[in-house]
Amino acid sequence: MSTQQVGRLAMRVEGDWWVAYYAVPNSMKNAVLLGKIHMRFVQQNHRKTAFMDLMREAVGDILEDITGERPIWPFEPQQAPEHERSGRA
Repeated sequence: MSTQQVGRLAMRVEGDWWVAYYAVPNSMKNAVLLGKIHMRFVQQNHRKTAFMDLMREAVGDILEDITGERPIWPFEPQQAPEHERSGRA
C-alpha cells in the first residue's frame, strides 16, 4: 500500500454554506462537489465532525473505486493552502 496523496477533502465556506469537495492535492481545478450544509447546522462541534466524517466516507468511496484501496486520513485536518482560504471559518 502506497502513502502518496491522490486527492483530498476540501471544505470551504461559501456564503451561508459549508461546502465539501473532492480535489487534487494542490488545486481546486475540476474539484467534485460532494455536498453542502447550511452553516447554522454545523455550529456545534459534534455536528461539524459528523458532516466531515460523512464527506470523508464519500471521498473514501471515490478513491476506493479508482485505486481499490480506502484512504488513510491524517489524525488532524490539514489547513487549506493560503490561496484557497476564504478568511471565514
